Amino acid sequence: MKPILSALAGLLAACALTAPALAGPATAFVHARLLTMGPAGEIADGAVVIRDGKIIAVGAGLKPPADAVVIDAKGAVITPGLFAANTVLGVREVNSVKGTDDAKSASSELGAAFDPQYGLNPDSTLVPVARLGGVTRAIVVPAPGGDGEGGGADEDGGSLFAGQALAIRLSGDLLYKPRLAVAMTFGEGGAGGSRGAEIGLLRARFEEVRLFKQNRAAYDRGELRDLKLSRADLEALIPVLEGREPLLVTVHRAADIRQVLAFAREQHLRVILNGAEEGWRVAGEIAAAKVAVILNATADLPRNFEIVGASLQNAAKLRAAGVEIAIVSPDPAHRVRELRYEAGSAVAQGLPYAAALEAITIAPARIFGLADQLGSLQPGRAADLVVWEGDPLEPRSLPTAIYIDGVAQPLRSRALDLRDRYETGDGAPR
Repeated sequence: MKPILSALAGLLAACALTAPALAGPATAFVHARLLTMGPAGEIADGAVVIRDGKIIAVGAGLKPPADAVVIDAKGAVITPGLFAANTVLGVREVNSVKGTDDAKSASSELGAAFDPQYGLNPDSTLVPVARLGGVTRAIVVPAPGGDGEGGGADEDGGSLFAGQALAIRLSGDLLYKPRLAVAMTFGEGGAGGSRGAEIGLLRARFEEVRLFKQNRAAYDRGELRDLKLSRADLEALIPVLEGREPLLVTVHRAADIRQVLAFAREQHLRVILNGAEEGWRVAGEIAAAKVAVILNATADLPRNFEIVGASLQNAAKLRAAGVEIAIVSPDPAHRVRELRYEAGSAVAQGLPYAAALEAITIAPARIFGLADQLGSLQPGRAADLVVWEGDPLEPRSLPTAIYIDGVAQPLRSRALDLRDRYETGDGAPR
């Protein structure tokens, strides 16, 4: 009998290990105007059902599961959570306080390999503020190295590579997906003291990466010539060289955009343009290269000679030329919540409404290879969604509910807590 019981116990244990976990209860939002940003398009009166952090059903006339908590949206607009494509959320708190800034490397050994994920602060006060603007995901882009000591520095101290861009969720431990792109700056703020020097340095550094990749054993034995890049940076640039990771290039004037596109063709690199205030002038060339652009739709002031040609119609003209665009807010830390205002401003300058909403939801997800997980309301995607009072691109329309991975988020921030603490009506704090 004992052998039989032992065998039965083993079988039950094996079943326990292999059986799927019981699914949690579903939540169904019904009678909503759904702007899905997916194949279903806009649904005037539809439902979206979420379970265990994922969207499981979207459509008109859906019958919610028997166990679902049903929420009547009463005609409210529901969109995917907004996606900010260029931020320093979680790694910078106060711009003028250096100790709160983990967005850059000042090490001569860490440029391309600098990874901001280790500085992410889940208690950052800026995260809830951005979230209240409907932002549920963001890309953190490292800033160029400070004090002339960035990784891959040339003789004048300028940094060639800023580090690794990563994706975060605006809830919990923040980190969603690391190492999505290597960031760098080209032009007036680039390395080498001139554009010609920077292109020359870039060619030399990518030649080093090729040499290292083909001769790792010789490098380890000390039989390879001295290389300017550290081993960490060499390793970090191999995915870029192989096309598995894009180079995210902050660039502004039209002539510099042409140089970046030409360099990418020469080196067989994937690139994403960031900034591109004069992109409208070379929109056809950008489209032909199948390169995406991350831009600030309200950038029109000629703060320097790189953006003399900045235009409020940049987003509309790039999109009309067939360029994939993502719209970002003017400040990557404190004004991320204004993302939808920027999209609305672009609509006022000729960008179609649907393209503007796309530029702050599914387009950033596509640009960074995450569209199969984020950015739209369709089955299998993360249950990131926002219920709005009205038109999400109208500044006076506020979120009435925000979900990240299927979890309802508090509609509070430190700024609101302080307002309520010190606001007075009859002389007493409210």
